[in-house]
Amino acid sequence: SAHGGRFVTTLEMRDILLVEDSPSDQLLAQAALKNEPIPVRLHIVADGSQALAFLRRQPPFTDAPRPELLLLDLNLPKKDGRSVLDEVKSDPLLCTIPVIVLTTSLSDDDVRQAYISGANCYVVKPLDYEHFRLVIRSLCNFWFEHVRLPPRP
Repeated sequence: SAHGGRFVTTLEMRDILLVEDSPSDQLLAQAALKNEPIPVRLHIVADGSQALAFLRRQPPFTDAPRPELLLLDLNLPKKDGRSVLDEVKSDPLLCTIPVIVLTTSLSDDDVRQAYISGANCYVVKPLDYEHFRLVIRSLCNFWFEHVRLPPRP
């Protein structure tokens, strides 16, 4: 089947979980991924508690796929991204999922703590759409084209 002139029969669908409470950033991410050459399914939850329920397939996410990438904002309601990162990286069933911290925080302490907690990279959210789109594209390109990801259990 042709998709925008590209044959995607061999490309498997990639699942990304975006943990982001800002509706405008959710929309930006969706728009950025719309024209990706790699077919991506973006799942979105708005707080840290939902993120962990999704990853652990707890209600209402009992049918959730295991994401191959986690895009995690730090400042979230209910349970912040720092706690989510700690829980994911200390859970033997989840710790192999690459976590990309995607946040507005420029704090050196946040950067240091994210890496100590096992973040795979720390990206400061660009403020304008075009840069945001480029960042999302380059992340997908890097993680899905160049990196060998752990097999999904």
